[in-house]
Amino acid sequence: MNIGVCGGTFDPFHRGHLDPVLAIRSEMSWDRVMYIPAWQQPFKADRPTASGYHRFSMAVLATHNDDSLFVSPIELERGGTSYTVDTMQTLQKMYPGATFDWIIGDDNTAQLNSWKDPEQLFKLARFVVLVRGGPAPAPDLAKRVAAGRIVYAQNEAVLISATDIRNRVRAGQPIDAFVDPQVSRYIHHYGLYKEDKKP
Repeated sequence: MNIGVCGGTFDPFHRGHLDPVLAIRSEMSWDRVMYIPAWQQPFKADRPTASGYHRFSMAVLATHNDDSLFVSPIELERGGTSYTVDTMQTLQKMYPGATFDWIIGDDNTAQLNSWKDPEQLFKLARFVVLVRGGPAPAPDLAKRVAAGRIVYAQNEAVLISATDIRNRVRAGQPIDAFVDPQVSRYIHHYGLYKEDKKP
């Protein structure tokens, strides 16, 4: 089984998290795609977020119509800082024999070698990089690309950011073009992102 894995804060889950992944799913031969909301991302430790419950629920609402998409609570259940290498080790035990592609945006490539235990991480998963209009690939990643441990996908950039969506909610502007309608209703029902504080 080949599994694509996409981790993130998903605050909120939006079309930029979903549409590019669906567009390259067949090309990458993923049997399933797993979204894993982080309890706390190491590079966003100073940023308040909606609760894990809300972020998990929004991801489920946005993906529930596709049987090959799953949302996993493993990082939320583990708590603490969510390190990809720890999650990958857990997934390897949960799905013995599976191969994994960890999906990231090109805006994250510059930090890859700063992630926890990168040597082990590149043994556990291949990285598939989505175009988001980020910076050029870091030169020190060239050997990873040459070794096939980093693959750059040919997808159309979906220029949506969670920050922009939160700002639109606070400003009373519509967000239906950027998130699933059920996610939009969820956000408004629970009054998320109305203020700069954790709900």
